[in-house]
Amino acid sequence: MELVKKKIHMDRINSRAGTQMVLEEDVNISDNKPDASHLLNSKGEIIMEEIRAGENMVNLRGKLVVSILYLTDMEGTCASMESVLPFEERVNMEGVSGGDVILTDWRIEDLTVGLINSRKISAQAVVSFGLELEEHIEQETAVDIYHEEPVEYRKRTYPMAELVLQKKDIFRLKEEMELSGNLPNVFQTIWHHITFDHVEFKALDGKLSIQGEMRAFFLYEGEGDNDRTLWYENTVPFSGIIECHGCRENMIPDIRYSLGQCNVEVRQDFDGEERVFCVEPVLDLDIHLYEEENMEVLSDIYGVEKEIEALTTEVQLKSLLLSGSGKCKIAEHARIQNPEMPMYQLIHSEGEIQIEEQAIVENGIAITGTLTVVTLYLCGNGSKSIYSSRNVLPFQYVIEAENITPTSIFKLRCSIEQLTVTMLDSDELDVKAALLFKVIVFAVQKSSLITDIRVEELDLNKLSELPGMVIYIAGPNDTLWDIGKRYYVTISQLKEVNELVTEEISPGDKILVVKGSV
Repeated sequence: MELVKKKIHMDRINSRAGTQMVLEEDVNISDNKPDASHLLNSKGEIIMEEIRAGENMVNLRGKLVVSILYLTDMEGTCASMESVLPFEERVNMEGVSGGDVILTDWRIEDLTVGLINSRKISAQAVVSFGLELEEHIEQETAVDIYHEEPVEYRKRTYPMAELVLQKKDIFRLKEEMELSGNLPNVFQTIWHHITFDHVEFKALDGKLSIQGEMRAFFLYEGEGDNDRTLWYENTVPFSGIIECHGCRENMIPDIRYSLGQCNVEVRQDFDGEERVFCVEPVLDLDIHLYEEENMEVLSDIYGVEKEIEALTTEVQLKSLLLSGSGKCKIAEHARIQNPEMPMYQLIHSEGEIQIEEQAIVENGIAITGTLTVVTLYLCGNGSKSIYSSRNVLPFQYVIEAENITPTSIFKLRCSIEQLTVTMLDSDELDVKAALLFKVIVFAVQKSSLITDIRVEELDLNKLSELPGMVIYIAGPNDTLWDIGKRYYVTISQLKEVNELVTEEISPGDKILVVKGSV
């Protein structure tokens, strides 16, 4: 006899670790930049230069680039600068060895920028890193058996989400945005903010499709208009194809994306004037593709004329419980931070989600966090100056996930689907936001899979101790399978002798067992 085997592909997290760093530095404004009178906005970007695994440790090396927008001492004008904070950290991580690929996630928990004086700025950040060692397992299991001698076997169907493909890739984009006719030409760009919304991925044969929207905001100094800072904002849809060998339609994509390198240039229009913003961003993609399958495998086996022992291995099988999304709406009134600098006109608003806690609850995932909204506005005190307000709005939300349990595994992605900020009066804002939470949830089940069998001759002494005929009284959990396996009798023989139409029996039933009957 011979087993028919099939390979299944699984992924699991073998080890986890985390660390938190505090980065700080006082930075002098370069000589070619004007003095600072007020800080307007700041943003941070982590650039990783090395993620190197060693024996039970991981070395992290990179830098935090802090971009700072400030109001100059010249009325109505803004300027920007960068501060680079390098870091290197050794993180203890059990079970890791040299050459392992470590999945690394990072986020800036807090970024505080302060004005020391007109020529010096302080920058302090708290950065958290999460590290995971993901193990990819190829497990062989028996799905059928070829046999000539009498053998009893049964099968079981497992719903499985099998990892088919995992890789890192990039998606390059190039968009050109031309200034509207009422705006002057660009002399130089002061500040830009690029975000992506409504990004969706779809698995196709041999490729992935991507579509979404890119939102771009620019502050710039106008040509021949040096008395104030100008601004331009636009949102453009985009779509594209990512070649992905092994991808098939109807696979389940679990893809994390982040903005990597982003080149922004000002180019000439057809008339040779500097009026076109050319944005070339790169999205870094971490791609996992799963395929759902109801896999039928051998679950047990016994012999009638041979002693057959099933050799098993215990594995954790994942099945898809949920791939969906939920929306949390926020509607708040917020006061500006500097009421002595009243609002005259709103310029731009941007938001950032900070997840503070995510936990499995009954039939759902509870999320607690904050939405930080930075609003740039034109001051109404006659100075033509740009000022900003930073407002932190807390939220709580539960994504429905029926049948989720504490042993389930989930991955959460969050984004701002919509953000609208309007003026109520000169010092109060009306903030409306829709936060989108995408989640993929896997149920995890420990299962024993048959990987091989051991076949031996029957133990004649053991066989001689078994009666040739016996009436067996079924217990609470007994099945025909249990009885047949105990007495080396086929299921069909038991049904024939006891005139049973199905294999169903009840506690207390009297089952006649006749060894060798037909």
